[in-house]
Amino acid sequence: MSATALPEVTSSTVRRARLPRLRFSSSWLLWLAVVLIMVFCLFPFYWLINTSLKTGSDLSGANLVPPHPNLDNYSSIFRNDDFVKALRSSAIISLTTTVIALTFGSFAAYALARLRIPMKFLLLAVILSITTFPPIAIAAPIFKLWTDLGLYNSYLGLILPDLTFTLPLTIYILTSFFRQIPRELEEAALVDGATYFQSFRKVVLPLAAPGLVTAGLLAFIFVWNEFLFAITLTSSASRRPVPAAIAFFTGSSQFEIPLGTISAASVVVTVPLIVLVLIFQKRIVAGLTAGAVKG
Repeated sequence: MSATALPEVTSSTVRRARLPRLRFSSSWLLWLAVVLIMVFCLFPFYWLINTSLKTGSDLSGANLVPPHPNLDNYSSIFRNDDFVKALRSSAIISLTTTVIALTFGSFAAYALARLRIPMKFLLLAVILSITTFPPIAIAAPIFKLWTDLGLYNSYLGLILPDLTFTLPLTIYILTSFFRQIPRELEEAALVDGATYFQSFRKVVLPLAAPGLVTAGLLAFIFVWNEFLFAITLTSSASRRPVPAAIAFFTGSSQFEIPLGTISAASVVVTVPLIVLVLIFQKRIVAGLTAGAVKG
């Protein structure tokens, strides 16, 4: 009888046998890393919610779960007229600043993207560098100027400094996005009898919707969270935005730190931003990656 031939075992066969096991282990390591990163990023917000549900002696504890959770802090801040006025002021200032930044920023960005302007790259670099300028450097001069002009403690007095930083950022984002829109679409609209403004409004702006959403949302978030100008250029609760109003929260006694109400107010202020990001997340990604690849 002839002996049965055994299959030859080679190093390549061993590598192919180990490959599925390596892929399985690497995928688990990848998911573990993702989970750890998510926990690291979300834990501060969870701890904020945890603190907002505590009252009294529970605030001094470090329990991962509130021992006696309640909504007393939330009902307390909404009974506070100053906080309600601050929410209204923040909404007015943020929305107005965002609309103005998008309106003027879209015109300026379209001109930079389409017109032949000398030293265009240097001009864009200067515009972008303004966003990196420290606000504290201009807070004191603006305070003195606004006091002399009568703009102190007014909505306009807060909108103009915020535009100093949101408008350059809007122009930079929209310029890179307008460059990706083919000129042939505008030329076709002009041939059909449209004016330059009509081609811009009816052809370019609809195609630039992801860029507009991205720029508008970043501008809104900046103004909504802005604290320095809000606390420097206001003196009354009727004009004070939310970040500055939270800084004026007081406890029930002189030496009590109102951790519960501050945490509840912070959660209320943060939720609208999270909702906006979740709603427009696809357009935000499209707007941020518009200038990443050419063509």
